[in-house]
Amino acid sequence: MRSVGERSAAYLEIRQPDTRLDLDRILATREQISSVFRDTPQFACPTLGDVLGCEVVIKLETANPIRCFKGRGTEVVMSRLASSPDPKAAVCASAGNLGQALAHSGRARGIGVTVVAATSANPAKIDRIRRLGAAVDLVEGDIEEARQRAREIAASDNALLVEDSENLDTCEAAGTIGLELIEGCDRIDTILLALGGGALATGVGHVFKSLSPTTEVVCIQPSGAPALALSWRARSVVTTDRTDTIADGVAGRFPIAVVLQDLLAVADHVPLVEEASIKAGMRLLHRHAGLVVEPSAALGIAAILEDPSRYRGKRVVAVICGSNVLPDAFSEWIKD
Repeated sequence: MRSVGERSAAYLEIRQPDTRLDLDRILATREQISSVFRDTPQFACPTLGDVLGCEVVIKLETANPIRCFKGRGTEVVMSRLASSPDPKAAVCASAGNLGQALAHSGRARGIGVTVVAATSANPAKIDRIRRLGAAVDLVEGDIEEARQRAREIAASDNALLVEDSENLDTCEAAGTIGLELIEGCDRIDTILLALGGGALATGVGHVFKSLSPTTEVVCIQPSGAPALALSWRARSVVTTDRTDTIADGVAGRFPIAVVLQDLLAVADHVPLVEEASIKAGMRLLHRHAGLVVEPSAALGIAAILEDPSRYRGKRVVAVICGSNVLPDAFSEWIKD
């Protein structure tokens, strides 16, 4: 099969969706991403497919040192920072996964990192951020208060603010997941993507709408954290007062306007799923694929469970985006 990286005449004529992203840049980012985050396993899971009534392909973004996909984006961000004349420091707000990724990429390049998180964040994620050498600033409230504090630190310390999804590198680097899937599969009917800040959805979505436009791009949020899904439906930014979901990795309240515009150009369907379905998805991934996943990573399976007729008989890819979950919580959530 021809690699999408081969610049044929047909490739040059590809029509890209109208977003901030660019396919040439996405292709180029692969050279800036450490091999530990690239070419992650992708495989069919027949027994899970039998249960769900469709052919399920798993893209396993947890087989790396930080157990989530966000290292792709932070590798690109920190590679650029390391080669620039700007001050060598970075700050981000994170529920845990972006913070671990930024700490890992910063440590590899000798760049100081500060991660701002809410006091309610997963303590195991916070511990690993510290072990990776980053400073941690804990604030009361949720991820939105953490974002405000990160902006203050960036301004006062002259550090690079890494805002997941608003920073274009995080989106385009996530798009490399789509390149790998298209290169490795001869047909994909539907791609299922967890929707939080939007980097994964807009990056992978841009690649599929460029190179496999007939593939349905489905981006899923929990009903307890619906802000970006509601914004997609309204075609304008909708904020929420609170979140209430076990899927902490996607629990934002204030969508970013430019990210919404990117999402509107690539997403075909943006469903909301219930907590019971998320837990059932985690349980099925554990039983049939031997995977321990965090709730955000089970959103795709939850979407199939809640709307099986939409996916019946199709080849469906579920991107497993993270596995940073406390063992006790995981055991409780996957109980029948």
